[in-house]
Amino acid sequence: MIGIVTSAGESLAPVIEKVAILEATSDDLVNMLSGEGNLLASFPNREHGLAIGGTITSFWYGIAIGLLLAGIIAFQLIKVS
Repeated sequence: MIGIVTSAGESLAPVIEKVAILEATSDDLVNMLSGEGNLLASFPNREHGLAIGGTITSFWYGIAIGLLLAGIIAFQLIKVS
């Protein structure tokens, strides 16, 4: 069975609307990954919120991992002495 896509007798408006929604969502995902731009579901003037939030999260993860490694090294030094 072979199918042919045509616009004869059918309106492509619903398909074009769905494609527009998908394009907006894909642009939103790209903006989310880059940390720039205004997201679809965000409030106005919060373009750099993801970058700031990511920086703060990375800072706290860095402190936690650094303290864990420093603790392991300190306990190994105490054990050896």
